[in-house]
This record gives sequence, C-alpha cells and structure tokens, in this order.
Amino acid sequence: MSVYTTVDNDTLAQWLERYALGELVELKGIAAGITNTNYFVTTTHGRYVLTIFEVLKLDELPYYLELMSHLARHGVACPAPIADHTDNFASLLAGKPACLVTCLPGSDVEAPNAAQCRAVGEMQAQLHLAGATFPRKMHNPRGPRWWSQTAATVYPYMNEADAASLRAEVHFQDSHRFDHLPTGVVHADLFKDNVLMNGDTIAGFIDFYYACNDVLLYDVAIAVNDWARRPDGEIDGELARTLLAGYQSIRPFEAEEQRGWPVMLRAAALRFWTSRLLDLYQPQEGELTYTKDPKVFQRLVEAHRVRSDFWL
Repeated sequence: MSVYTTVDNDTLAQWLERYALGELVELKGIAAGITNTNYFVTTTHGRYVLTIFEVLKLDELPYYLELMSHLARHGVACPAPIADHTDNFASLLAGKPACLVTCLPGSDVEAPNAAQCRAVGEMQAQLHLAGATFPRKMHNPRGPRWWSQTAATVYPYMNEADAASLRAEVHFQDSHRFDHLPTGVVHADLFKDNVLMNGDTIAGFIDFYYACNDVLLYDVAIAVNDWARRPDGEIDGELARTLLAGYQSIRPFEAEEQRGWPVMLRAAALRFWTSRLLDLYQPQEGELTYTKDPKVFQRLVEAHRVRSDFWL
C-alpha cells in the first residue's frame, strides 16, 4: 500500500454501523494510490472502496465528494460516494477522514488503443458539460502561481541546463494568460491510471482529489500528454487526434481554444514536471515517493516547444 494507515476488521465493522450496507465480509488493501490509503471493502450488500485521506482534512472533502455524486447522477462514469445515516459522505476512521464509494469494474491500461482514447475524450467532455451545473467552486491549488513557487524550490537541486530549461518555461507561461477561455470543473489528473476500462468502454474516472475549477482546455491537455504518449516519450499523433476527435464530438473547441492549444500542452506538461521534481527532491513524510521520472515531462515541454503538428 502507498501509505500506512491500518484498519482492523473490528474497527471497520464498528465504523460501518453508520451505513446501511450490511455486515463486513472482507477488508483488503489496494496497492495503488499516492497520497491516500485505499481498501476494498466487501459487505453482505456489495463491494465498495474505502479511502482514508492522509492529507486532506474532513472539512476539505465536500467539494470532491459532492462533485463525484453530482457527476454520477448526470451519467458520467465515476464512483458514487455512499452517504451514511447522517447524510454525510465522510467521517473520521482511525483518526483520519474516510469515505466509501461504489466499486467499479474494469482496470487501467498501460498502452491504450485509439478506441480507448476516443472514449476518454468523449467522457471527459461529458464531465465538463455536467460540471457546469455543479454549484461549488474550488480554485486550482496547483495552478501557475504554484508552478512558479515550486520551481523556485527545486532549482538548487537541478543541473544548470535543466534548471535553465525550467526557468525558460516558467517565464514563457508567465507571459500567457487564459482567463478568456472556457472554464469549469476539471479532473486535473486524468492519467491512464485514473481511468478504469472495460475493453474499449469507460468503466469510470477515478481519483478526483485534484479536481477543481480551471480552464477546460488545460484538462484536455493533461489527458493528451499522458494518454497519447508513447514509451519513448513522444506523442503518438493518431492517439492524440483520436482523443481530441472524441472530445470535440461532444464539446467542440472554440476558436480561441484552438489558438491556445499549443501553449496549453506545454502548461499541462510543466505542471507535472514541477510536481514530479518536488516529489523527487522534497518527498512528503508518510507518502510513497512517486517514481515517475520528471524527465518525462521535461521532454514533453521541450518537444512541444518545436512541434508543428498539434493534431487539431
């Protein structure tokens, strides 16, 4: 497991009394996740996923859990939080905030095909449309200001050439603003390991705990940068075009979004370049050090700088 908040059967069985979910049958740890502890929980009524939050506080959870509930009601494939007898989605377990959500079928894919990329694009657009009626708002805590501040903390650890490249990109992004582009609810972390697939069909988007309100195009760029990236780090043009075609079959880009797309691809790569550098050089106590090489995102930024085909 990625973090180590352990829960025994007796403690969980007592906690489950606040739900109408029957008796505990099995508790099994999930070897996935970066910042949260996750278990499969099987009861006499069904199977669920228990998440124990290692960083987020109880009063920070309503945005994320109510968003998932809202999206699930609107037909977006995602887990639905389970309310307890007091109509709350989260409460304390082992001294930390915890919630239960429905357990979805399917599994993540490492090497997606074109049909899967199209399905991701379509469902992401549906998420953006459904999010338009979600009343809560959450500023992106890992937006441009965070990139700049984080970059400043990691420059001393970097070699001169890499630090110069990061400084150049931060400066470049500081000169661009996207306030005029459509905004709304974004997942903000729609990597391959945060989507469950049933064959070529979306079983569900998961891990909404970086979701926020931001530029919709930014969310699409995050997805393309991961779903269409080949093992060599280059973007597969066919997969990128297919994902974008799926998205635009539901929500076509506006002209200003098309013009901003090349810069947004770089912005999305920069966000994860800086966060992976932070994970590498200043790992947080109690979390699994995320091992994805920051160079992956550095290469993406540098490739997008000279790219001529952006797949629109």
